[in-house]
Amino acid sequence: MTDEVTVLIADDQALVRQGFGALLDAQPGLRVVGEAGDGEAAVAAVGALRPDLVLMDVRMPRMDGLEATRRILEVREAPLPRVLMLTTFDLDEYVFEALRAGASGFLLKDATAGELVHAVRVIAAGDALLAPSVTRRLIEDYATHPPAGRGGDRVPPSLTGLTAREREVLALIARGLSNAEIAAELVVAEETVKTHVSRVLNKLGLRDRAQAVVAAYESGLVVPHGK
Repeated sequence: MTDEVTVLIADDQALVRQGFGALLDAQPGLRVVGEAGDGEAAVAAVGALRPDLVLMDVRMPRMDGLEATRRILEVREAPLPRVLMLTTFDLDEYVFEALRAGASGFLLKDATAGELVHAVRVIAAGDALLAPSVTRRLIEDYATHPPAGRGGDRVPPSLTGLTAREREVLALIARGLSNAEIAAELVVAEETVKTHVSRVLNKLGLRDRAQAVVAAYESGLVVPHGK
């Protein structure tokens, strides 16, 4: 990725696209390269424009953001863009599936301008946007009560290749803890935690912490509240 982060905005509301576009274009190091009004257009635009990051609305006509995310990230040609999901509701059933599909995080559409810019920069830098209070609640809700017909044939990931300490770190990631908080919990250096996190992602073939959270729940390492 170059110093300039290129962004594609996919949303079925023109005013939202224009507003987000104007905001992001005004930020140093960010450049909006295109817009899409539905999922099909988003998939096509990614293929043509190769953005670094896609702001993807969850609910759109013709093809929703979930299916568009799957199609974008199932392509094996590198580099793949990172996907930041936009949703109106903090407990949208599609968001959990979007994380499964490879999205790096999500943001409520009523977020402030500062929160949007921060989210784009966090995702573009290769981190996952995991607001502990919202993300953990969402994932626990759908791990406990998975939507009918979604993900039933998915094979839980195997954690057999992880060491005991790596499993411990993965469980803390699933609780929404940052590297600094994990370091404090385990009484180790933050650099040590970063090493453990990197090894967990590599061993499980995961892109980022968002997928690590999902893997922790699906493997049964972390049991949602109420189960």
